[in-house]
Amino acid sequence: MVPVPARHPGARGLEIRYDLRMTALTTAATAWIAGDPDPVTRSELQGILDSGDVDELTERMGATLQFGTAGLRGRVEAGSNRMNRATVIRATRGLADYLRGSLGTGAGPVVVGRDARLSSAGFMDDTIAVLVGAGFAVRYFADPVPTPLVAHALLSLGGVAGIVITASHNPPADNGYKVYAENGAQIIPPMDTEIAAAIAAVGPAIEVPRAEIVGAAAAPIGDELFEEYLHAVARSLPATTGDRDVSIVYAAMHGVGGKYVMAALDRFGFSRVHPVAAQFEPDGHFPTVAFPNPEEPGAMDLSHELAMAIDADLVIANDPDTDRLAVSIPEPGSGYRQLTGNQIGVLLADYLLAGGGTDRPLVFNSIVSSPMLASIAHEYGAGYDRTLTGFKWIWNAALDLEAAGRGDYVFGYEEALGYSVGQTVRDKDGISAAVAFASLVAAAKADAETVWDRLADLYRRHGLWVSTQKSIVRPGAEGADEIAAAMALLGERTPESLGGLGVTGVTDYRSGADDRPRYLAATPLVELSLGDAGRALIRPSGTEPKLKIYVDLRGEAGDNWLEAESELLARANSAADDAATFLGL
Repeated sequence: MVPVPARHPGARGLEIRYDLRMTALTTAATAWIAGDPDPVTRSELQGILDSGDVDELTERMGATLQFGTAGLRGRVEAGSNRMNRATVIRATRGLADYLRGSLGTGAGPVVVGRDARLSSAGFMDDTIAVLVGAGFAVRYFADPVPTPLVAHALLSLGGVAGIVITASHNPPADNGYKVYAENGAQIIPPMDTEIAAAIAAVGPAIEVPRAEIVGAAAAPIGDELFEEYLHAVARSLPATTGDRDVSIVYAAMHGVGGKYVMAALDRFGFSRVHPVAAQFEPDGHFPTVAFPNPEEPGAMDLSHELAMAIDADLVIANDPDTDRLAVSIPEPGSGYRQLTGNQIGVLLADYLLAGGGTDRPLVFNSIVSSPMLASIAHEYGAGYDRTLTGFKWIWNAALDLEAAGRGDYVFGYEEALGYSVGQTVRDKDGISAAVAFASLVAAAKADAETVWDRLADLYRRHGLWVSTQKSIVRPGAEGADEIAAAMALLGERTPESLGGLGVTGVTDYRSGADDRPRYLAATPLVELSLGDAGRALIRPSGTEPKLKIYVDLRGEAGDNWLEAESELLARANSAADDAATFLGL
């Protein structure tokens, strides 16, 4: 803090506010240190306290890491606003108390797994010890494991909840705590707020009972679970073999998917799989990527280099916890091109629906994903619906519609590289999606076609759809006010046109929730219809200081759809820019 000169008329007031702030932070930090069972983080926070660094202390102790529908996620450091052993212990006890209160005694096991981040093994040990100490049976994966396998195990073993220690594709310094409900899907409201309340009621972490010897109450999950998973994947795919002589480059992105994806592809007949060696083994440091997310620029560079060297037919990559899938395919004369999440989604949907398997198929995507899926579903006589973002909503929508006798879930996706193929996992799953896309390529190859041919055919049948996203970053309190003002403006008036296209209608998802299903609950999202040409969606990010603008436009593919795509995408970007200008951002 910069000292205020004594002569400054506000100096005394600033000093008082500083002293009060520091006193409150000191009290909170001292209490946290006393309740932290980990000597390393106790010492770390004490050092910050001794330094008098009020800004850093505010970062660590000025708030508490909030438990929501994504569980917990944050930087691994000392303090209440960080991921650490104390945070994990209190969260687990709160979850255990919630489960005990809602389920009573004699409930099934809690299934636990982890990724390969540096802190994940220790966090999982604490999680198991707290659960056993609270009287729960636990089934756990002893080694790092893909998140989808934990979700599958929860259903297979009849568990009451699932916990995965993972931060997915976050930076190396982060970790997280992801919770699945008894139905196999991620938790949704009000369960998240009820668990959060139970966590808030837990005392200091050092006082939470932990079983020193877990014994028979916690049993490891064997290899047979993966075998069962593969059989379930087989039941979800079309009964066509195609040409399995497909050359594939695979990148595990330093995550936990390597041996599992390789084994799955081999089981389904794909023997020509070439892993990116530098990214294959699990490594929580993520040494070859600045950000271990296949959506990020540069993350796929090593994969494309290997693909060029061996002339591969297909490039696939997972994020570190293996629940997302990225795909690149050879583009004549210009190396490899990464497909968008929407392109992968519509290709898989068409492949799975064409393969049959059920008389009343159901497909879903998130509200910010391409409307093209609705047209594909209509062609096959399939049921279609869209949901709020997140697979917790896609799968709860599927369960609602199945329970109502509307059909059988076949496929769901969201544009951020998340896909759920069949009934194997009630969440996004990068393993089954990898197998499904490789099978699609094999089927195309058997018909002397490429993925480009499949896309061109889809665009001829359903129109050429393009999607763009514009993120406007506005950090800090002032930025939050600007984003709030922009959303408030949309409640008062809307633009007449975007990108030269007239705005023909408005749907404000902040209201009218009583007339929509629970998977389209009230949310800060405004949709601007552009008639038959498409739509624009505007919403604030739930996790970052951003306003996001999505534009989806439909045009004609013509004789050269790649050229038409470029022109239509330019118009979509222009529409997004116009929306930002209207909002004053």
